[in-house]
Amino acid sequence: MQLADFDYFLPEELIAQHPIAERDHSRLLVLNRTDGTIKHQHFFNLPEYLLPGDTLVFNDTRVIPARLIGHKPDTGGKIEVFLLNRLEGSSWEALVKPGRKARPGTLVKFSDELSCEIGETTDFGGRVVKFIFDGIFEEILDRLGETPLPPYIHSRLDDKERYQTVYAKSDGSAAAPTAGLHFTPELLTKLKDMGINLAFVTLHVGLGTFRPVNVDDVKSHVMHREYYSISPEAAAVINATKRRGGRIVAVGTTSVRTLETAAVDGYVEAKSGWTDIFIYPGYNFKMVDGLVTNFHLPKSTLLMLVSALVGREKVLAAYNEAVEARYRFFSFGDAMLIM
Repeated sequence: MQLADFDYFLPEELIAQHPIAERDHSRLLVLNRTDGTIKHQHFFNLPEYLLPGDTLVFNDTRVIPARLIGHKPDTGGKIEVFLLNRLEGSSWEALVKPGRKARPGTLVKFSDELSCEIGETTDFGGRVVKFIFDGIFEEILDRLGETPLPPYIHSRLDDKERYQTVYAKSDGSAAAPTAGLHFTPELLTKLKDMGINLAFVTLHVGLGTFRPVNVDDVKSHVMHREYYSISPEAAAVINATKRRGGRIVAVGTTSVRTLETAAVDGYVEAKSGWTDIFIYPGYNFKMVDGLVTNFHLPKSTLLMLVSALVGREKVLAAYNEAVEARYRFFSFGDAMLIM
């Protein structure tokens, strides 16, 4: 299975630069898993494709202001620290640019109340950084850090909350679980009133989700680990759905990876830990019956995961139709429902 098998043509003008005015008014391409047929809808039509007793599983992670710009006190050289994963104490795994200026032991100053010391290199080319601060770290980070946007978005975001889901709760992500950006409080209420169950898990989006694939043989790609958690309450809802024959519909690829990581004998365990699960065609799904997702970058692990669920040929045919129909792509773009 080659990386080129997951390529497709996308005109640059279809990469969404801004969120749509009303979250649930984005377009929705509905793809039938069985026969590959396609319907064109809007996201507010989602309830029409769900049944009482189905369970939607959301990732409730919240994006932190993970991008910090500092300088070396001795030379004044600019250093960017991009937070990925919280480690023990005041240490984080981070990407540091430019890396050649940040040897182990280098001090980076962000303000009078926040600095960090650069540590060793991690297995995936990141660095361990240890913060030195005066006060409450989260409050300082909120003041000094910037909300990171993907590199293909070139416009400023006027309202930072538009890069958060309306149910975001657990701080820790370097990027938003973008399939959830289409939901509104009113739509969630409507779904609950219909008898649709809502379950919330957590996966803090880091390098594993958006790290590019740099090998020709897909099977040789190694995922970076990301932290996940499933509460006893969420596991109970999901497992009760499975027992009575209801469908589990994951909202976003991160929810899929969380569920499939914690799956044991057709059910999920309430647990937390680190996952580096890599899902690509040939994978046997244990928990997920349907998926709400955005349109993903060519040659990405996210596109591979979606292809594993419905088949590469069907997915690429749907993407080609979405291009022809002028759908908006990537983080602030339109959505797809696979059932």
